[in-house]
Amino acid sequence: MESQYIVGKSNTDGGGMPEKEVRVANQRRVGSCESLVRVLAVLLTLAAAIVQGLNKQTKVAPIKVVPTLPAIYIPVTAKWQYLSAFAYLLVANVIACVYAAFSLVLSFANRGTKKSSLGLFIIVLDILIVGVLFSAIGAAMAIGLIGYHGNSHVQWNKVCNVFDRFCHQVIASVVLTQFAALAFIFLVVLAILRLNRGPLK
Repeated sequence: MESQYIVGKSNTDGGGMPEKEVRVANQRRVGSCESLVRVLAVLLTLAAAIVQGLNKQTKVAPIKVVPTLPAIYIPVTAKWQYLSAFAYLLVANVIACVYAAFSLVLSFANRGTKKSSLGLFIIVLDILIVGVLFSAIGAAMAIGLIGYHGNSHVQWNKVCNVFDRFCHQVIASVVLTQFAALAFIFLVVLAILRLNRGPLK
């Protein structure tokens, strides 16, 4: 009876099977959560790229060639290609989407292994993608604010009162990109927690 008690105590308190099974379950739970977040990042960046890539609006706007003559109404088109900041937002989301899909495969390959070099490599790439996405958000927001409010100091008129749908799609793409960047930040936190727990022995 005493020997059975000692064996049972060593299995639960001394790092035996129950404790190891708990660690395995925790790592599987973190790995599953990481995979779901990476899938979410793929979907968010893909949606942001599609919304931005299909962003185009044509309006008939009055244009005055000579101040003394009446305005001429001509069709004017707004496209994301016309502004480098919006093009950067699209390219950044495409890069992040491709990387998120590729890193999903890498995370499956790294799961359950004792090598931490691949995990550290994924963390570094995740941080780089966060920086790329936030820089794209900042660039698009800077141009977007000028489009909404204009700039009286340099005589830049606002255009979102004319191209309202175009500006709304830019906002939607920026919001989706913001959520994608937050998803990558959460992935960095999960990866660091997983590495801190160390590999199973």
